Amino acid sequence: MLDLKQIRENPQEIQAQLQKRSDQYDLTALLDLDQQQRELTTKRGQLQARSNEIGKLIGQKIKGGTNPASPEIQELKTEGNDLKQQLADLEPQEKGLKFEIEELILNLPNLPSDSTPLGESEDENVEISRWGEDYLLKNPETCRPHWEIGEKLGIIESTRAVKISQSRFVNLIGMGAALERALINFMLDQQIAAGYLEVMPPVLVNSETLKGTGQLPKFAEESFQCAEDDLWLTPTAEVPLTNLYRNDILEANQLPIYHCAYTPCFRREAGSYGKDTKGLIRLHQFNKVEMVKLVRPETSEEEHEKMLANATAILEELLLPYRVIELCTGDLGFSAKKCYDVEVWLPSAGQYREISSCSNCGDFQARRANIRFKEPGKKGTQYVHTLNGSGLAVGRTMAAILENYQQPDGTVTVPKVLQPYLKREVIG
Repeated sequence: MLDLKQIRENPQEIQAQLQKRSDQYDLTALLDLDQQQRELTTKRGQLQARSNEIGKLIGQKIKGGTNPASPEIQELKTEGNDLKQQLADLEPQEKGLKFEIEELILNLPNLPSDSTPLGESEDENVEISRWGEDYLLKNPETCRPHWEIGEKLGIIESTRAVKISQSRFVNLIGMGAALERALINFMLDQQIAAGYLEVMPPVLVNSETLKGTGQLPKFAEESFQCAEDDLWLTPTAEVPLTNLYRNDILEANQLPIYHCAYTPCFRREAGSYGKDTKGLIRLHQFNKVEMVKLVRPETSEEEHEKMLANATAILEELLLPYRVIELCTGDLGFSAKKCYDVEVWLPSAGQYREISSCSNCGDFQARRANIRFKEPGKKGTQYVHTLNGSGLAVGRTMAAILENYQQPDGTVTVPKVLQPYLKREVIG
């Protein structure tokens, strides 16, 4: 969430920063409502002061011998009652303005970092690096897509998944389920070794939790809701992990906090009709290992680079070719001020596909979730900086393994680092 005081004091600067993302953001209505609220606050203060003054004056006069039934006292009481009514009338107006202001602010995205590349769409994202080109399949034209490989091996099944659920769900069977489980354990082991503390959080979260990380109110249509209970299926473990500390004041020596978690994730994939309808790339339910950091503001950029390295290390251990993309301002996620996408090579498509996003959110989520820390011996508190990243999306990693490790005879070689988990060298 952006700071209203900062918007009020630097409206042109904030407007210019928002327009780096899109020209759809206009602060005019917000500033107008803020002005109205401040005028109402001033008026209420004046009315309350006069009401307090009348109360004291009545007490003084009665104490000084004035008859409580005298016209003078009755006149003051009438004025006092009138002021109380005016104050009562102002209360719903102020509440209404506060609600409108909050709704407008909650729908404003984070400001891009000064180092984020300028651009209007994903076409202007910047490639930072590539790794593993030596591992690219030599004859990509003969590669089969992962869903065909999985179906032939009997480890990925979608027909019965549609019967028991609907489209964009799959069943993983036999070694498919085992490979998914092996990947989850491998990823968690890697992130724990990198210093992350594992958490197994609830996957049903309340509205306040989604609001804290920026999914609500703007992206309600992307999530699945259990409306009767004010609970939502979590779209990513970033949501519960960050909100573990909602409304907390941490001690400075508690930072940095590193957490990782495996959870199933649930997304409606609104707006993706007709895209990636086959396979494991775009499902309503998928598994993911997530990394979350809460850090001091001055270290967040360095921590962002470390998180990216934690994500790419998984792919390097698996010998899966990838590239790193820095998102431009027009493609930046709502809560992020700077973001790297890690994209894994899928030979059947002849392209790289996203497998992780590593975002530095600055104090944006911390303001929404009210997560602060206190320096010893200093007055006041500061907002932490939050970071999150996939480490990794498990289904997409499986897809990349099936395609990059496929053999001419239809079998799939198991990556060496996964063989101790699966206790086999080949699937087939």
